[in-house]
Amino acid sequence: MSSSSSASDNGDSSGGLSSVAGRSGGVFEAPSPSRPRHSANDVWPEPFLESLAVQVAVDASLSTSPVDAAPALANVFRVCTMWQAVSRSDHLWQLLSHQVWARTRLMHDTWRDEFIYRHRTARNFQTRSYVHVTLNFDPSDMDEPDSLSCRCLRLSDLYLAAGFADGTVRLFHLNSRLHVRTLRPPPRDRFGRFSRAVSGIVISDSRLVFATMDGDIHVAEINGVGSHTRTAFVGDIVNDGALVDFTGCGRYWVGLFAGVPGRAFHIWDCINEETTFVGGSLTDPEAVMGWHTLTELTMSLGRLRISGGETAVACTRWRITVIDLRNQGVIIAEDEEQRRGLIVTGFDANDQAYVRMDSRGNAIVRRVRTQETVCEFRVSRAAQRRVMGCVNRLHALMCAGGVMRVWDVQRGGEYLYSLRERVGEVDAIVANDRHVAVASSSSTAVSTIHLWDFGAP
Repeated sequence: MSSSSSASDNGDSSGGLSSVAGRSGGVFEAPSPSRPRHSANDVWPEPFLESLAVQVAVDASLSTSPVDAAPALANVFRVCTMWQAVSRSDHLWQLLSHQVWARTRLMHDTWRDEFIYRHRTARNFQTRSYVHVTLNFDPSDMDEPDSLSCRCLRLSDLYLAAGFADGTVRLFHLNSRLHVRTLRPPPRDRFGRFSRAVSGIVISDSRLVFATMDGDIHVAEINGVGSHTRTAFVGDIVNDGALVDFTGCGRYWVGLFAGVPGRAFHIWDCINEETTFVGGSLTDPEAVMGWHTLTELTMSLGRLRISGGETAVACTRWRITVIDLRNQGVIIAEDEEQRRGLIVTGFDANDQAYVRMDSRGNAIVRRVRTQETVCEFRVSRAAQRRVMGCVNRLHALMCAGGVMRVWDVQRGGEYLYSLRERVGEVDAIVANDRHVAVASSSSTAVSTIHLWDFGAP
């Protein structure tokens, strides 16, 4: 295990939060005795003050970055004792956690603790304060030499799931950083060497769903035992082609196929596990290469992400397509690259925006539905060889030449730093607001899984 940290000159890495944190149970310090007080404040109703505090925090968050919400709130609560008393309302902190950090699930004792934790974690991302570990698992159960090549990674609040070339998914508990379970699909005839390779994972804290390149979808309960999985859908590889990426959300599963024209997107209702849509021409130019992915390790043909819960955004070398999941595949927007071509592995999306990168290393972050440009930045020339990228809510991360670099999306694409650890050739990458995980290959064909934790105290 290794750690790395960098803070401001005064030793405060929380961006001003600790300077206003209460030292005797309150959220913020008492107002200065020298600050004048106005009796009119004493009659302002608490709901009004809560609404005012939320509006101030949201305005600060939208104008620059969510990490600026806490200093703005500190100024509000310093006005007088009445306004400071409002800061003890857990209902207020629930509203703030939702509006500023998009959190609807409580992971800590109180919503105040939730808000402060999210703020400090975001500040840790800005100041390069993290703990780095490599995750260990037993490789002795592999079937073939390339079975332990990691193909995809997914994060939940509690777990990291890693999908491998032989169809297995290994589950790691993030707090203990231990390998807790290995899931396997039921035996089935293969249609090519990599037809059982994991192409995508959907994970919550109670259920894990994964798909293989032959189009099968498997389900397992997180708290189950052994390697047992249930097959929710049996793929038809001859008529659909290869499932090159798979993702999902609370209501939908979505697959991106390549190999058969006119069948790029498949949408399932994951409640009743039924197919509700098949269509789209996004991967038609990659139809031949789609069949090659079943027999050889090729470059990624397409990436698929859920954005905002009801929108899917997919990328191939020449085009990005945004589709409406509620209206079953209706195209909302398209983003084409006619000159240089896109780096598919440099594409990723969060709940509001996606990052796309061309073959010259020029990266652009755009809002999914409006195509408005959020920021632009430049990735190293090493991106022309191979790059893997991802985004969380505030940052874009790109790994090229074994070096992971971080940009601040909310501040105009400002370059922040590179992580100290070199990871080699990257096979898969994922990030959320707390963790970053990378699977890198080695000469032994066994993937090494790196984990960076920015939420450690």
